[in-house]
Amino acid sequence: MKKTLKIWTIAIFILFLFPILLQLLPTKQSDNSSVMLKQKAYIVYASNVVEPPKHTSPKKVLLHFTHSEEAYEPITLAASGKVAVSHKTENITKLGEKLKLQLAAFGAEAELLPVDIQKVMAQKSIPYHRSYKAIRPYLQKSLAENKYDIVLDIHRDSLPANKTTATVDGNRYAKVAFVIGKEHKNYAKNYEVAKRLTEGMEAKVPGITRNIIVKGGPGVDGKYNQDLHPGFVLIELGGIGNTEEELNRTVAIIAEAVGGLTLDEQ
Repeated sequence: MKKTLKIWTIAIFILFLFPILLQLLPTKQSDNSSVMLKQKAYIVYASNVVEPPKHTSPKKVLLHFTHSEEAYEPITLAASGKVAVSHKTENITKLGEKLKLQLAAFGAEAELLPVDIQKVMAQKSIPYHRSYKAIRPYLQKSLAENKYDIVLDIHRDSLPANKTTATVDGNRYAKVAFVIGKEHKNYAKNYEVAKRLTEGMEAKVPGITRNIIVKGGPGVDGKYNQDLHPGFVLIELGGIGNTEEELNRTVAIIAEAVGGLTLDEQ
């Protein structure tokens, strides 16, 4: 009888301790939490050092897309089963939020110009070749109301993937080309910013950039609204055949270069 009572006492004691022991055991994060972290952790494509460069001051960046419906064939194919270089939803603007997050990791505060200019143009029946003129008033308003260090107009080049892809240490990156319009008196300042960004990106991933493209003369815009700000550059981010993974890697390198950029007083 005493033995049976002893056994029951031990059993009750173990049952009492069991919930307490469970709480002390390490818990495993749910799959949903893991997915959320991966979705937000774009910085995995950048370097291991994500602190803002200590030798530079924090920057404010304005991001916009003059040709907002430019798209990448692998991304439209994955989204809709159809290859397209222009798309209403699966287009270059989706890289804006990713770049904004990456810039924040490198100490730069970024804002997206609050207009989809291609939609505005479609509603007003404005022809495509007037895109730069159509977006100009929105840029002027933002630049008048805020002080920015850098203004980035992000585009997708029409070249195929074999011309716009770099492979470095087994990783593939979408190549970048900076475009500078020379038909305004201060274009040399824009060019200098593009040059420094190129140098910063090349220091991190050799071969990730193409030559800086300087445009002027008949048949081209010649300004690309860069006369509005000395830190204004146009970026050709990859080409029609680049994948989302390649673009994400390059977005991280752009952000790191912007974060580490040393600017002259403007």
